[in-house]
Amino acid sequence: MQKFDRLSGSLCRLSENSGASNHRKYIAPMNVQKQRGFTLYELLITLLVIGVVLTLGVPNLSDFTRNSRITATANDLHSSFLLGRSEAARAKTNITICASASPASAAAACDGASFNDGWIIFVDLNGDINRAGTGENVLRSHGPVDDTLAITTGNGATYFSFAANGLGRGNVDGPSFSTAMICDERGHQISAGGSSAARRLVVTPIGRSTVIRDYALIDAAGGCP
Repeated sequence: MQKFDRLSGSLCRLSENSGASNHRKYIAPMNVQKQRGFTLYELLITLLVIGVVLTLGVPNLSDFTRNSRITATANDLHSSFLLGRSEAARAKTNITICASASPASAAAACDGASFNDGWIIFVDLNGDINRAGTGENVLRSHGPVDDTLAITTGNGATYFSFAANGLGRGNVDGPSFSTAMICDERGHQISAGGSSAARRLVVTPIGRSTVIRDYALIDAAGGCP
């Protein structure tokens, strides 16, 4: 194959491969690009998998949230009794835990209708279950419990008082705290691990406290009100 060279005025011989190479240079940019993304079939399968995961996962997540909430409240109340007992023995003075309608206030007092309102742990110098006067400082306070929870104490008790030796003082001003049921909308039913969805706090007359979550024990005590 020959081609006329305008600069030299002569004919140049070209190989067949040379023409083919030049031809490919123009065809290469026209290559079709591969499509990227989901086909309709793949999209439907993906949506099906997501639906199954949500169906199984959302109820479990909801139970996990409720279990965490009720456990945290039970532990907060339990730790308040542990603090009251240890502080009474350490400071050699009366320490009282009581329901309070204004636990975060500087003038917080034992004026709560129940522990749902919140509670305080304070130095009860004269042991009258009434925070007033110099030196009766609040050691810890807890705000109202979540609206989905309810704390129900035995005999409607709203206080427990420790003597200077760290032991319970018994009934000082009405019935003293002995038990509390902590429940949510599920009530007393079997939850994760075979435990009850509710919690029961038991405080002995000497002031030793325990949180119970065993289904059979809570059921024997009557469950949630």
